[in-house]
Amino acid sequence: MSRVPDGPWAGWLIWTEPVVGNFLDLSIGPSYSRGEGSTKAIVMLETRSSHANRLGSLHGGFLAGFADHAYFAGLVAMGRPEQVGAVTVDLSMQYCAAGKVGPPVQAEVELLRETGRLMFMRLTICQDDGLIASSTATLGKAPSPK
Repeated sequence: MSRVPDGPWAGWLIWTEPVVGNFLDLSIGPSYSRGEGSTKAIVMLETRSSHANRLGSLHGGFLAGFADHAYFAGLVAMGRPEQVGAVTVDLSMQYCAAGKVGPPVQAEVELLRETGRLMFMRLTICQDDGLIASSTATLGKAPSPK
């Protein structure tokens, strides 16, 4: 991840996939994040037509994929880049309203608690100031370098 030097995302970290054509590259796309202290972060994503379901709303699978991605992008923005190698043990989604293609989605990510091996997290996904989904997750920490 690197900092965006100028434009509407100036100062934010941008996450682009190093492997062109993989799931995150094709299904999610680049995201922008910034830390809000050591336990909170904001992750933004511009939505596009490939994120839609057959009704034209944001697909629930896309929102779940974005949530999973946002946990990791959020950890990096919180100053925890070593946790990019963590694994998702459990992820739960609650869908609150239909999201629209076009406006960006914003995940507010929070690290609630951590133990020696696990991190307990939650997030909300909003669009146009309205809640569209929430999530909780348990992540298994990345192994410490030897």
